[in-house]
Amino acid sequence: MSAGTVAIAVIDDRDLAMWDVYELGIACAVFGVPRPELHDPWYRIRLCAVSGEGAPDGSGLALRTPYGPDDLVGADTVIVPSVPDPCVAGDRELPEELLTALRRAAAGGARMVSMCTGAYALGAAGLLDGRRATAHWSHTADLAARFPEAEFDPSVLYVDDGDVLTSAGVSAGLDLCLHLVRRDLGAHVANQVARGMVVPAHRAGGQAQFIDLAVPAAADDGLAPVLEWAVDHLDLPLTVDGLARRAGMSPRTFYRRLRAATGTTPLQWLLDQRLARAQSLLEATDLPVERIGEASGLGSAANLRRHFLQHVGVTPTEYRRAFPARPDVPEPPEAAPPAGGDRSLRAGRPVPRGAARRRSAAGGSGWRGGRRPPTAGRPPS
Repeated sequence: MSAGTVAIAVIDDRDLAMWDVYELGIACAVFGVPRPELHDPWYRIRLCAVSGEGAPDGSGLALRTPYGPDDLVGADTVIVPSVPDPCVAGDRELPEELLTALRRAAAGGARMVSMCTGAYALGAAGLLDGRRATAHWSHTADLAARFPEAEFDPSVLYVDDGDVLTSAGVSAGLDLCLHLVRRDLGAHVANQVARGMVVPAHRAGGQAQFIDLAVPAAADDGLAPVLEWAVDHLDLPLTVDGLARRAGMSPRTFYRRLRAATGTTPLQWLLDQRLARAQSLLEATDLPVERIGEASGLGSAANLRRHFLQHVGVTPTEYRRAFPARPDVPEPPEAAPPAGGDRSLRAGRPVPRGAARRRSAAGGSGWRGGRRPPTAGRPPS
């Protein structure tokens, strides 16, 4: 497990717009505050100033830093939290020295990350070609027109495409930063960071960014208690019909509203939660894999192994080796005996087609080896 160096590109360093400070602050708060009680050493951070031509002086904030664009190269992770509004509008070009540095950093093996309008910089550098990506929903149509070789999804909080990651706007950048910590240092560390920042480690189901005008915003409120209950009872043989009854909905309505709120099906949503639960238990306890399979609802040890290989890319044993056990974490309650039920949500059933591409933010693998399949962040409970 390694934290590494995070280099953050700060454009218009002499006149940083007030709004752009928010996403910059998110990255600094997550990666720039040492947390030796969680991992030592913590991330090393560089704020790399980029002064674009035509940038005004005097009305925003100025940054004082010894790092420039060339210092983006050689970092383990490069983040572009935003770009100036005139660059988004097309009134100004992004600095060529920034685009060159981004290309060099990517060629050197850096993990490339953008938040919201930072996707304009990754796109202009050619780093999103052939990739799935996202940004704030109000920008995705324009991004798709400017960078037709990329596939922009306006429905998700973030997209993890292995070595290129993008997030939606505003607070979705925090979701992505916590996901990066989860990938690097494990779920326990990411959860502790979130707790210290007084934010949920994962978004509640009703807080998903999913643009569907046919579903009123208040409609998600009825789902949140049911999804929270399901996460607390993953060892039970849950069914669509049973969860729909608990929500006071028909199965069809429950399916439609969960799909609109989370961007995925009930089967896949529950599989994501069970994988996340299994990962947490592997990281935080020394329970045998058979017990973890039962507690997470994934069933037998063989079934747990199959799902891990398919969705995480390693076996449970290999995953556990990456994280020391933490005996201070309580063991889960005894798993309930299997029970029947139509439309079963037990994870032993076949995974829907395309499920491997739709893993949630809760299922961040914490595994850094090789390129991983594209994953779209979703907000589980």
